[in-house]
Amino acid sequence: MAPSASHLDHLKDLFSLFGVITIRKMFGGAGIYCDGKIFAIADDDDVWLKVDDVSRAEFEEAGLKPFEVEMQGKKGTMSYYKPPDDIYDDEDALRHWAELALGAAARSKTPVKKKRASKKR
Repeated sequence: MAPSASHLDHLKDLFSLFGVITIRKMFGGAGIYCDGKIFAIADDDDVWLKVDDVSRAEFEEAGLKPFEVEMQGKKGTMSYYKPPDDIYDDEDALRHWAELALGAAARSKTPVKKKRASKKR
């Protein structure tokens, strides 16, 4: 189920202290960007924060779960974890978990778009 407009507005407000927040709908969910870098995704009325090899252990040690997806009958996980619920009412918790996600986003490589070769006649 797609995230509600009110939930996306709430997330935009919640994360606004970290930079310019934009949201793009995709694949039935939404990508949440800070200053142009994706650092979170929203699905239904949940949010999932980006992790990488540097930050994943901290999410796992806190007992947090990865975003699971099913494609062509196979289950898999993505590099996003559900943060603890206290991010919604504890600014220190919000700062901690969001900064881990923003760090992972900053370390990720942005795919380079390949230029199509022009046809010579």
